[in-house]
Amino acid sequence: MNADWTVLAAGTLTTVQDRGRLGQAHLGVPRAGALDPPAAALANRLVGNRPGAAVLEVTMGGLVVRAGSGRWVAVTGAPVPVAVDGEARAHGAPVWVPAGATLALGTPSAGVRSCLAVGGGVAVEPVLGSRSTDTLAWVGPPRVTDGTVLPVGEPTGDPRSHDTPRPPRPGRLRLHAGPRADWFAPRALERLAGATYTVRTESNRIGLRLDGPALERVRDGELASEGMVLGAVQVPPDGQPVVFLADHPPTGGYPVVAVVDEADLWQCAQLRPGDEVGFSLLARPR
Repeated sequence: MNADWTVLAAGTLTTVQDRGRLGQAHLGVPRAGALDPPAAALANRLVGNRPGAAVLEVTMGGLVVRAGSGRWVAVTGAPVPVAVDGEARAHGAPVWVPAGATLALGTPSAGVRSCLAVGGGVAVEPVLGSRSTDTLAWVGPPRVTDGTVLPVGEPTGDPRSHDTPRPPRPGRLRLHAGPRADWFAPRALERLAGATYTVRTESNRIGLRLDGPALERVRDGELASEGMVLGAVQVPPDGQPVVFLADHPPTGGYPVVAVVDEADLWQCAQLRPGDEVGFSLLARPR
């Protein structure tokens, strides 16, 4: 039997992700990488993988795979029903999948994105030093589809069951002042931090698009496109903020009013359309 794993059903969106394509932003190449890094790291720890091993990021469940080789697996992030050959198995714990068995992920009861780690990692060929799929420019391995055959690596460690997964829960996103805050009306940052916004359906791995009180600008025109960090809050002319996520491009000529603290970005991976989200402003250094 072939040792590779075969995708029988890919669900809404399944991609291969690791820690991302670091150090390429000056070339206009997005970082990509798992949108919920703590969940990916936990899944890898549970199966004894190295921290940077590639996992499958599964959006809204629906993934079904057939194991070509027996491996420990772990599913973390958005809580989904997990089954091996139709028998229920644990979420957030090591699960043995024998060769030839079928592993299925159901629909998450909360959150959006689940991470599936396989012992040995998903061993697709790296591109520019990473096995991550960038869904904007499609750098890296292609999107996982029905029938995709995934090579898996040799296990590098033993499974561990002592970790406790955290439940995905939205919270307030902490903000740093952005580089173009002076393009906005006075106290725009306080207005952003004091309001409640709703996640729009157009949100994806590129950006978390929000609806709520518009942020008023005091300067017209557009900026030259410029590189921007993960978590940048860009504000287009309609005044509705967009939080740049792992597959974000350079700015599109719109000013960046704030930057979400890196430690809070995992929450953006688990916010569903219609969810409410708020911000809090971190104290500026004196």
